[in-house]
Amino acid sequence: MIDCHCHLADEQFTSDIDEVVARARQAGVIATLVCAEFKDQFAEIFKLSKRFPDFCFPCIGMHPIQRNDVSIRMEDMDSVDEFIEENSGSIAAIGEVGLDFTPRYIKLPDAKDVQIAVFRRQIELAMKLDRTLNVHSRSAGRPVINLLRECGAKRVLLHAFSGNSKNAQPAIEAGYYFSIPPSFSLSDQKVDLVSRVPLSQLCLETDSPVLGPSKTERNEPENIRISADFIARVKGVSLEEVVKVTTENAIRLFPMLNRLKLTL
Repeated sequence: MIDCHCHLADEQFTSDIDEVVARARQAGVIATLVCAEFKDQFAEIFKLSKRFPDFCFPCIGMHPIQRNDVSIRMEDMDSVDEFIEENSGSIAAIGEVGLDFTPRYIKLPDAKDVQIAVFRRQIELAMKLDRTLNVHSRSAGRPVINLLRECGAKRVLLHAFSGNSKNAQPAIEAGYYFSIPPSFSLSDQKVDLVSRVPLSQLCLETDSPVLGPSKTERNEPENIRISADFIARVKGVSLEEVVKVTTENAIRLFPMLNRLKLTL
């Protein structure tokens, strides 16, 4: 199984990352896409990719909500494009990027416009570098999909999509992929979403350390089997089929993972 969206550079994993990776491997995880949210995580993600080669694959980008729950500002992007371009050969995807229009984060009149401008810039960079986009869309599913399609983005993973199946339909038609975290197994609305998205466009994720099976416990990549079990139940197929197809989907979506074919 491949965890297509997690945050192993988060401070919650600093003290026991070796054990976290060992548990993930024991659970059948063969790779993780480790996403940045903030600029100060870039270096740590590259350290993880060197410490756990062919297991931790870097996704570098700027989350729409920065530290202290502040909506991203244009100056937050200073030197980000240059860093990504200089290190593009080691980057599996641009992420975590996107939009987040949750009302409590939109405190300034131009916050949404700035998020859109930043997201557009990161979409265009991903297309220039031929990299997949690992996308956040909380409370902004429709505008995220509209902007991706407007920009002509082709390789897109919509992580933990918060919209309903109707909102997801244009993304399904565009050939975008959807990754499913363990927390979706607790939501009736997500049953409808997973039933609507073809298995050929589904991937697994944990979004560790959040979106796990319990809101009070730290999530880890080892919990990815919960996502696979949930998809199997909704789709009425075997767990083995879900693992096989979602792994193939991930390798197709993130070309850097092709090196894993030797060990599948």
